[in-house]
Amino acid sequence: MESKKSSVQTVAERGRILRLQILGGGNNQLNGIIQAKKKGHEVILVDYFDDPPGKKYADHHEKTSTFDIEGNLRVARKYKVQGIMTLGTDQPVYTVAQVAKELDLPSFLDVDTAYSVTNKEKMKEILVKNNIPTIPYRIVKEGFSKEDLEGLKFPAVMKPLDSQGQRGVFKVDGFEDLVYNFKESLSYSREDRIIVEEFYESDEITVSAWVRNGKLRILSVTDRLTFQEGKHIGICYAHRYPSIYLKEKGPEMALLAEKIVDAFKINNGPLYIQFLTGNRGVIVNELACRIGGAYEDIFIPRVTGFDILGNVIDGSLGIKNCDVETKAEKDLNISVQLFFARPGKICEMTPVEIMMELPGMVTMGYNLSEGQVIENIENATARAGFMVLEGKDETQVRERVKMAFNKLKILDPDGNDLVINMESE
Repeated sequence: MESKKSSVQTVAERGRILRLQILGGGNNQLNGIIQAKKKGHEVILVDYFDDPPGKKYADHHEKTSTFDIEGNLRVARKYKVQGIMTLGTDQPVYTVAQVAKELDLPSFLDVDTAYSVTNKEKMKEILVKNNIPTIPYRIVKEGFSKEDLEGLKFPAVMKPLDSQGQRGVFKVDGFEDLVYNFKESLSYSREDRIIVEEFYESDEITVSAWVRNGKLRILSVTDRLTFQEGKHIGICYAHRYPSIYLKEKGPEMALLAEKIVDAFKINNGPLYIQFLTGNRGVIVNELACRIGGAYEDIFIPRVTGFDILGNVIDGSLGIKNCDVETKAEKDLNISVQLFFARPGKICEMTPVEIMMELPGMVTMGYNLSEGQVIENIENATARAGFMVLEGKDETQVRERVKMAFNKLKILDPDGNDLVINMESE
C-alpha cells in the first residue's frame, strides 16, 4: 500500500466498525457493498442516481458523481471514513486515489499511477515509451485536419480520453465520418481532445491479475466477446473462461503484463488488461487497476480460490491482505453473459428465482424493471442484465447457456420476446 497508518489495522483487529466509502452503486458494485457489510463495515455509497441498486444495502447514500473529486472529499470528511474504493468501473479509480491522498487513507495507487491508468493519452504514452505493443493512434482536438492524422489508416476507432462503458466510442470509415462524430464523442469527456486509433481486426482477451509488492499473479484469462458491426463497436456481451488462446498466447501475455506492472509502477492491487490478437500479433488495447466489470469478483474465487473482492475491501481499509497463492478445488469453465434486449416496453420478465434454479447458474440479475422502455444499444449501459454460469467443461457450459436463454424472457405488451441471444446469432 502507498501509506499508511498502522492504527487502521489495529482498530480493525479490535473489532471496531470501519466506515468504507464505495464509489458506484450499480450491479457491478453490488457485491462490494454486500461483502463489506458482511465483514461488519459501515458502507457509505456514492452514486449520482436517486435509487441505485446498491442503495438498499448501504448504510448511507450520497447523491454525488463518482467523477467528482471535491464532492467525494466532502462525503469522506462528513462520515470520517477509514477507507475508499471502487470496482467494475474505470474513472472512479482516479477519484479514489485523489481522496485517499488528501485524507491520508490507504490506497493501492498513488495519484500519478491512477491518472496514467484512467487517461488514454497518458496510458498510450507510457505503453509506447516502454516498447509495449499497442494500436497506432493520434490525439486530436476540435478543428483538426487530415494532416493531424497523417499515417493513420482507416477504418479507425475514436474514443474519449477519460470515459468508460464504451460511451462515445465509434468506428469511423474516413475523415468526414470522424468529423461528424467528434462532438458527440467529446461530450462524454472532461478533456478537449479525443484519441483516434486504427481499427484492428482481432479477437479480444482479458487478463485479470493481482499485484503484491510489484509481483504479478495472473488469476484469469478470458475471451471477451463484443459487438463488431455498425459504429457502436466494442460493447461486450459475454466472457468465456478459460480463453481459447490461453495455451498459445498465455506466456506472451504474461510477459507483457509484467512489463505493464513495471512501466506503470503498479505495486499493489488488482490489474485488468485488454489484449487484442490478430495478424499483427498480441497487442495491448487498454488496462485498468480495478476488478473487471464482467463479475470477475464472483467467478475468480471459484476458479482460483482467491477472494479478489475481499482483498480490495481489506486493502482499502489498511487491513493486511490474505495470501494470493491459493488454488480452487476443481477446474471449471465459466460463461458470463451480459445480455441485451431489443427496443420496446417491458411487460414481463422471467423471475430471477426461476432462473437461479437452472443447472450451473451461479448468479443472475436484471438492470431493467417491468414498465421500463428499452432504447437502442449505444454503449454498455444498455445491458438488460447478466448471468454467470459454470460447468465441468466447455460443452456443458454451452449447453447450460443455451438452456438459460431458452428460459430467459423479456416480453413486451404484445408478448414478443425482446432478449437478444448473441450466442445463437
